[in-house]
Amino acid sequence: MTELAAPALSQREVLGRFASGIVVVTAIGRSGPVGFTCQSFASLSLNPALVSFSPSRTSSTWPRIREAENFCINVLAEGHQQLSNAFARTSTDKFANVAWTPAPSGAPILDGVIAWADCSLWAEYDGGDHTIVAAKVHSLDVGHDAHPLLFYRGRYGLV
Repeated sequence: MTELAAPALSQREVLGRFASGIVVVTAIGRSGPVGFTCQSFASLSLNPALVSFSPSRTSSTWPRIREAENFCINVLAEGHQQLSNAFARTSTDKFANVAWTPAPSGAPILDGVIAWADCSLWAEYDGGDHTIVAAKVHSLDVGHDAHPLLFYRGRYGLV
C-alpha cells in the first residue's frame, strides 16, 4: 500500500481552523484612551481570578497599556467587525466615533460588548513573536445579550 504525501500546510492554515472570539484591550494612556484588537484571549485561573492574552511583540499599543497599569478586556459581539478592524490598525485615532464608559479603574468599556473584565498586569512571559500576558481580574460583568464575534480560517464568523 502506497501512502500519499500530505501537502505541506502552514501553521496558520492548520491552527486557523480553531475558532476564537475577539477582544479589544483598552486603557487610559498618558495621551488619552488606547486599545488594540486581540484574538488570543482565554480564561486562565479562577483562584486567583486571571485571564490571559497575547499581544504581538511589534505592538506599539501594548507598551502604552502596560504603562497605564489598569486595562479592560472587551469581548466583541457579532456585528462588531468594523470595531475589530478599527482597533487592529496602527497610527489612527482608534476611539474616533467609538462610545465607551469607564470601568471601575477608568479603562474604557466599549459600548455594545457582550462582556468585559477590568484588569491589571499579573505577569508577562516570552511567547516567541508574542508576549503572553497574565492579567488579574478586579471586576467584570456581562454586557449585551448577543452572540460573540468569531474569527475562523482568517475571517470573521464561521465559513
